[in-house]
Amino acid sequence: MSFRAKLQTLFALTIVAAVGAMAWGFSVYTRRAYEKIDEQRTDALVAQFHREYAQRGDEVARRVQSISDAESTLRMAMDLNRPQADASQYYNDGRGIAQSQQLDYLDVVADDGSLITSAEWPSRFGYKNEWVASGTDWNSQGAFLRRVELADRAELGLLAVRVVRVGDKKLYFIGGKRLDQEFLATLALSTGMRVMFYKNLEPNFNASALVDSLGVVAQGEQFGSLVTEVQRTHGELRKKIDWTADGVRNSENMRAMPLLGHENDLLGVLLVGSSLQDINQMLHGIRSMALLSGGGALLLGLLLAAWISSRVSRPIEELTASAEEIAAGRLGDTVNIRARGEIGRLAAAFNDMSLRLAEQRRRLVQIERVGAWRELARRVATELKGPLFPLQLTAENLQRLDKYPSKNFDAEVLESTATLRTELENLKTVVNRFSEFAKMPSPHFEALDLNDMIRSVVKSFEAQLSAVGRPPIIPELYLDEDLVHPHADVILLRKSLENLVRNSLDAMPAGGTLTVRTSRRDDFVRIALTDTGAGLTAEECARLFTPSSTSRPSSSGLDLAFVQSVVCDHKGKIEVESATGAGATIRMDIPITHPGVQSKPVPPPVAVAEITRPEPLYPVLAGVETEAVNHPGVELSSETKQD
Repeated sequence: MSFRAKLQTLFALTIVAAVGAMAWGFSVYTRRAYEKIDEQRTDALVAQFHREYAQRGDEVARRVQSISDAESTLRMAMDLNRPQADASQYYNDGRGIAQSQQLDYLDVVADDGSLITSAEWPSRFGYKNEWVASGTDWNSQGAFLRRVELADRAELGLLAVRVVRVGDKKLYFIGGKRLDQEFLATLALSTGMRVMFYKNLEPNFNASALVDSLGVVAQGEQFGSLVTEVQRTHGELRKKIDWTADGVRNSENMRAMPLLGHENDLLGVLLVGSSLQDINQMLHGIRSMALLSGGGALLLGLLLAAWISSRVSRPIEELTASAEEIAAGRLGDTVNIRARGEIGRLAAAFNDMSLRLAEQRRRLVQIERVGAWRELARRVATELKGPLFPLQLTAENLQRLDKYPSKNFDAEVLESTATLRTELENLKTVVNRFSEFAKMPSPHFEALDLNDMIRSVVKSFEAQLSAVGRPPIIPELYLDEDLVHPHADVILLRKSLENLVRNSLDAMPAGGTLTVRTSRRDDFVRIALTDTGAGLTAEECARLFTPSSTSRPSSSGLDLAFVQSVVCDHKGKIEVESATGAGATIRMDIPITHPGVQSKPVPPPVAVAEITRPEPLYPVLAGVETEAVNHPGVELSSETKQD
């Protein structure tokens, strides 16, 4: 992923996270605040219900007390206290007394619990109301909730009991008012709230017994589980009821509170509901606003990120392109970036580095050219010194023969002439070797069976491997039979293998084992030659592929340099791994394919030094040393790279 894409992604994620966190936090805060307000409103409504309930109970108690304190009530009590008193004469008085005190219920009960008169059900005359004669001090008790039986139904009433005593007899006055939707209509409700009352007069839930200020509640069956739970626990319960499938546009919080009678029996359930439609719509609006604002902020953030990334990434891309140019060897390339701050300082430092590298390369090229010429001179002198010394002795012998003629003059002249010819041939051989190395042919690529070539090369050295008077060297071949056929120059690669085998044999004068392996490494085939000789030091490894590196008197020192040059032309890699006393391993990696290669490629210049090839003598050594040490296609071991 590019820097620009990363920056834009980071901006987008940051904006989305920030807007999402703000929307979530605001929603949570709003919901909690609304729930707190809703709780307060519900508490206020419940408190109002209890106040109205207590107020109505006090009113009922006062009116019943007023009845019990009336003079007519005293006369009734005294009359009923006489022997053989006729209670039936008061059969119809109950309704008139109740109406005078605006009571819905009024029962007058004798000392033995018999009903004397009833405003709500006169025909129950003589019915026993044993509960009123239970011994409770009714005059000190307030109003209470009780089931009231009527001729065709049962109701809930808020009742009060007062006792009139005449002699040793008591007369009970039970009066009260209904507790129904008319009572609920007296409550002041806030917007979105409602109060309902369930009359618990049947053992099972009955939806028609649930009423509000308008009558029977619609969809009352939705409250069945809530009422049933209160019936089971006789405790307060809270629950959220969803009226639609999604529970968003029409839901409410319900609080259910039990209403107990005088004997702690559950006679009713008060339900207070608070609609969540407003808060849900508000939260929906918050989410919608968050989406809109988040989308706008995201678009703005992406534009800002694109602008910032372009201001930052464009200079970086230019620096990257210039760095690639420098890596390709075109030193001195600079960038034209007009920026301030860190980018501007980076561009200035990059340009300064590029110019410094170009200058350092120019100086290193000069130094390497001088060093190459010196090395060439030393190498030529070393190679020519051997043949020149016999030539000098022969010339001096001929001079002596001219001054001091000998009897064997003709024979000595012939011998000196033969020596001159031999040494001249040696000189010619030396010159031809350097000339051949300087005229490295361009490789001709074709598919070849590398394993067969290795077997053929090793077989050609059978005489040297088991030479008479020399400890034997045992060859071991571990060749990958499934090895793909690489494209390479058959002649150059075979000669390179011969040079490597010859170098390994020379490294084992006391005999040993020569191991050759082939394998595949990604897009390369690898040839590894391991000997059991004395090994190489770090310095020897570092200079192994230079023309001056040889330990064989008969060698011109160009064998391994030739191998390294062939590997470079094949765009391969070569490395050496060795330690003193542990033998040496040379690994040569050859690419499998070479598309479009028609001629010998010129190694590209590198950042450290750019080597040119002046004619006529410089390529003999300078080109070899450059390819062996600095060519990007050649990899030496860690010990070699220290040089």
